[in-house]
Amino acid sequence: MIQDEEDFHDDAEELRRETAGEAPEVAEHDRLTQLEKALEEANSKALYAAAETQNVRRRLEAEKQQAASYASATFARDMLAVKDHLDRALAAVSDELRNDKVASNFLAGIESTARELDAIFTRNGVTRIEAKGERLDPNKHQAMVEIPNGDAEPGTIIEEMQPGYMLKERLLRPALVGVAKKPD
Repeated sequence: MIQDEEDFHDDAEELRRETAGEAPEVAEHDRLTQLEKALEEANSKALYAAAETQNVRRRLEAEKQQAASYASATFARDMLAVKDHLDRALAAVSDELRNDKVASNFLAGIESTARELDAIFTRNGVTRIEAKGERLDPNKHQAMVEIPNGDAEPGTIIEEMQPGYMLKERLLRPALVGVAKKPD
């Protein structure tokens, strides 16, 4: 049956070719069909090219936006060292020195500088990573030491040695932490 259908189609095609030479309408119809196929292929290729161009444009725009968002990462990372030094200096000041009139004015300037640095970080998307009391997250925290502790759940951060920071959604610097473990 399939062979009969193939023979029928072959015979019909041969008959059409034989009569096409004598009938210009058939030749014109064949030419029109070829042109329609070529036009359909050209339209398909043009649509594909337009879609590809739009995808490339979107991808480049996203990369450009991401590059602009994170261009300041190196600078922000360097500024974290300044923040660390300011915080350590303020933490080292004794109550006696805070009560001294001359020293308290000097400390007020340092505290003001620290607050301004915090405000600049906030405006630029630099945020401190919460650590103490949290579960260790290797994407944000770097465990430096395990500390035997019966009160805290093992894997819980009980000490922060250096704060960690994020720049928007990216890790700028992991928090260096001490993690609880079961007592020996």
